[in-house]
Amino acid sequence: MLASMFDAEGFILVGGQSSRMGSDKSRLVFGKQTGVEHIAAALRPLTRTVRLVGSRDQGDAAGLQNIPDTHERWGALGGIQAALAACESEWALIAACDLPLVTTELFGRLWQVGAQTEGEVSDAIVPIQADGRPQPLCAFYRRKSCLLPAKQLIVEGEHKPRALLAKVRTRWVDFGELSDLPGAEDFFLNVNTPSDYERAQDILARSQKQEP
Repeated sequence: MLASMFDAEGFILVGGQSSRMGSDKSRLVFGKQTGVEHIAAALRPLTRTVRLVGSRDQGDAAGLQNIPDTHERWGALGGIQAALAACESEWALIAACDLPLVTTELFGRLWQVGAQTEGEVSDAIVPIQADGRPQPLCAFYRRKSCLLPAKQLIVEGEHKPRALLAKVRTRWVDFGELSDLPGAEDFFLNVNTPSDYERAQDILARSQKQEP
């Protein structure tokens, strides 16, 4: 198991509307745990604390403290801004609740390749999915460098995390730097619909059967 290796706090974004799912995505169950509980278990070995970020009080369900959105219904950038505002560590490690197949090894690798490159200073460490798309909701954000730009973008009416990543020094982690990890092909399965949910349940069930 990886030991805590950096000054970071974990945040799970739960404030989405879940319109395509038809029910609250943060409460979906995978095996014996919710997706939020799976993500929290992946974050804990590497972070000082794990908290939820969302407009609804979800803390009791997952046993985690809930931080309300500063700007309700502002989407992912609003969730990132709220996490950064609450963070007291150097880094915020942020994951969306609809990415239930992330792992401790994924987060550890992101840190290893993104923050420990000699001669480079990063304000955000963001993976690139196998399909070439960035995944800003499974990423590290340096609080001191990212909080003010996030606030300014929201004042300007921006909703997309990519706008923040364009303003700070972002280390993009290519999928090839992650692909050797167990389960890499499914890390970024986004559970937005009932069919996504069924697929993620099947993947997790198979992976648990393979565990010693």
